[in-house]
Amino acid sequence: MHSRARDTSAQQTKPEHFSKRQLNTLIAAARTPAEHQRIAQYYQAKAQDYLAQAKEHEQMLAAYNASPSIGGKSRGAFVDHCKSYSQYSKDMAVKSQELAQLHEQIARDVEQK
Repeated sequence: MHSRARDTSAQQTKPEHFSKRQLNTLIAAARTPAEHQRIAQYYQAKAQDYLAQAKEHEQMLAAYNASPSIGGKSRGAFVDHCKSYSQYSKDMAVKSQELAQLHEQIARDVEQK
């Protein structure tokens, strides 16, 4: 029963996920520090998702490299895909973190006015 309480609190602090349309609407209408913080939290969560995807592809890369039944061109294609997607995900995580920081700064600037 104690773990159930932890699950409930974790659900309450779970970051919001927006559709592209909802995000664009929120960005266009954001005027308050709280609205910019919501956007920043969204981008922080996206950054964490991208980092998780990068890690997943790094693990897949290790699995493909360890597989005795995959060789030659097939292995190369899998390896290239995993390396490329892992790097893409890392790059997107950085960009998402940058957007989060920008919205955090906007929230501070709006608050000071």
